Amino acid sequence: MSDLMGRVKSAWKEKRVGFEIDEVMTGEHEFEPGFGPPGRRFMEFRVTWGTQDVSRWVNPKTADFMRSPLRGTVTVAGLCEDVPVQGTLTLAYFSEQKIRYEFEFDVAGARYHFIGEKINLRPWNLHVTHTTCYGRLTEVATGKLVSKSITHFRLRSAPAFLWSLRLVA
Repeated sequence: MSDLMGRVKSAWKEKRVGFEIDEVMTGEHEFEPGFGPPGRRFMEFRVTWGTQDVSRWVNPKTADFMRSPLRGTVTVAGLCEDVPVQGTLTLAYFSEQKIRYEFEFDVAGARYHFIGEKINLRPWNLHVTHTTCYGRLTEVATGKLVSKSITHFRLRSAPAFLWSLRLVA
């Protein structure tokens, strides 16, 4: 415990304190014709995102402004289950009024690219816009659209989300 406190104090002095938080988005996706069975199917991604340096993360003059590395797993029913992902989360509140999840993963020798966005963020609609993510899954090699999705941050998961917040040094 004292080692952790020492690292936090040292990081604070050096102005390089960061954070991480765990998030789960659950919903459905639907394959494009020719890429999988028709109909709506389960989709979920479980990710950890955050920054090693809050001062850079909140500074609009840096490339890291409100942009965080992201890692975790994705399940796309009919394609994969709990496959590792890596990418970024961008909180584009001021420039685009959106939150963007972007990650890639491999399945059976093929690479896939996912972009999911929570859009139209306004102070009066956060209960909807912060909980609904519209996604598109494409093949990296061809750029072809594989699937469209709608996932949700379930409000019942809010306590776990908040309790997962942790400082990193």
